[in-house]
Amino acid sequence: MMLSDEKVRHLTHQLYKSLVEKQIITPIENEEKIRKEIKRTIREELRLGEDIDEAVRKKIESLSKKPVEGSQEWDILYRKYFAEEESRRGRR
Repeated sequence: MMLSDEKVRHLTHQLYKSLVEKQIITPIENEEKIRKEIKRTIREELRLGEDIDEAVRKKIESLSKKPVEGSQEWDILYRKYFAEEESRRGRR
Protein backbone atom coordinates (compact mmCIF):
# COMPACT_ATOMS: atom_id res chain seq x y z
CA MET A 1 0.00 0.00 0.00
CA MET A 2 1.68 3.16 -1.16
CA LEU A 3 1.27 6.34 0.78
CA SER A 4 0.83 9.68 -0.92
CA ASP A 5 3.74 12.12 -0.97
CA GLU A 6 1.79 14.28 1.44
CA LYS A 7 1.39 11.46 3.97
CA VAL A 8 5.05 10.48 3.72
CA ARG A 9 6.06 14.12 4.18
CA HIS A 10 3.81 14.39 7.23
CA LEU A 11 5.23 11.18 8.72
CA THR A 12 8.75 12.41 8.04
CA HIS A 13 8.15 15.71 9.85
CA GLN A 14 6.43 13.99 12.78
CA LEU A 15 9.18 11.40 13.14
CA TYR A 16 11.96 13.99 12.94
CA LYS A 17 10.21 16.23 15.48
CA SER A 18 9.66 13.33 17.88
CA LEU A 19 13.23 12.05 17.59
CA VAL A 20 14.63 15.50 18.38
CA GLU A 21 12.15 16.23 21.21
CA LYS A 22 12.89 12.90 22.89
CA GLN A 23 16.59 13.53 22.38
CA ILE A 24 16.99 10.26 20.53
CA ILE A 25 18.97 12.15 17.94
CA THR A 26 20.97 15.33 18.13
CA PRO A 27 20.98 16.85 14.67
CA ILE A 28 24.47 17.61 13.46
CA GLU A 29 23.35 17.78 9.84
CA ASN A 30 20.96 20.15 8.16
CA GLU A 31 17.37 19.35 9.20
CA GLU A 32 16.30 19.01 5.58
CA LYS A 33 19.06 16.46 4.90
CA ILE A 34 17.91 14.34 7.86
CA ARG A 35 14.26 14.52 6.78
CA LYS A 36 15.25 13.47 3.23
CA GLU A 37 16.97 10.39 4.64
CA ILE A 38 13.93 9.55 6.78
CA LYS A 39 11.70 9.94 3.71
CA ARG A 40 14.00 7.75 1.61
CA THR A 41 13.94 5.05 4.29
CA ILE A 42 10.14 5.12 4.58
CA ARG A 43 9.75 4.83 0.81
CA GLU A 44 12.30 2.00 0.63
CA GLU A 45 10.48 0.06 3.34
CA LEU A 46 7.12 0.58 1.62
CA ARG A 47 8.58 -0.62 -1.67
CA LEU A 48 10.09 -3.68 0.00
CA GLY A 49 6.76 -4.48 1.63
CA GLU A 50 5.03 -4.26 -1.73
CA ASP A 51 7.65 -6.50 -3.35
CA ILE A 52 7.25 -9.06 -0.60
CA ASP A 53 3.45 -8.92 -0.89
CA GLU A 54 3.69 -9.52 -4.64
CA ALA A 55 6.06 -12.48 -4.18
CA VAL A 56 3.84 -14.03 -1.52
CA ARG A 57 0.70 -13.68 -3.64
CA LYS A 58 2.48 -15.30 -6.60
CA LYS A 59 3.63 -18.16 -4.37
CA ILE A 60 0.09 -18.76 -3.09
CA GLU A 61 -1.28 -18.53 -6.64
CA SER A 62 1.23 -21.15 -7.81
CA LEU A 63 -0.04 -23.78 -5.37
CA SER A 64 -1.86 -26.71 -6.92
CA LYS A 65 -4.68 -26.30 -4.41
CA LYS A 66 -5.32 -22.56 -4.47
CA PRO A 67 -7.01 -21.31 -1.30
CA VAL A 68 -9.61 -18.57 -1.67
CA GLU A 69 -8.24 -15.15 -0.78
CA GLY A 70 -9.71 -14.04 2.53
CA SER A 71 -10.22 -17.58 3.80
CA GLN A 72 -8.53 -18.71 6.99
CA GLU A 73 -6.24 -21.04 5.03
CA TRP A 74 -5.19 -18.20 2.69
CA ASP A 75 -4.52 -15.85 5.63
CA ILE A 76 -2.38 -18.46 7.41
CA LEU A 77 -0.36 -19.16 4.27
CA TYR A 78 0.02 -15.45 3.55
CA ARG A 79 1.39 -14.69 7.03
CA LYS A 80 3.69 -17.71 6.92
CA TYR A 81 5.09 -16.93 3.46
CA PHE A 82 5.32 -13.22 4.25
CA ALA A 83 7.45 -13.92 7.35
CA GLU A 84 9.65 -16.31 5.35
CA GLU A 85 10.12 -13.77 2.56
CA GLU A 86 10.93 -10.99 5.07
CA SER A 87 13.52 -13.22 6.68
CA ARG A 88 14.96 -14.22 3.31
CA ARG A 89 15.34 -10.56 2.35
CA GLY A 90 16.89 -9.61 5.68
CA ARG A 91 13.99 -7.53 6.90
CA ARG A 92 13.61 -9.33 10.21
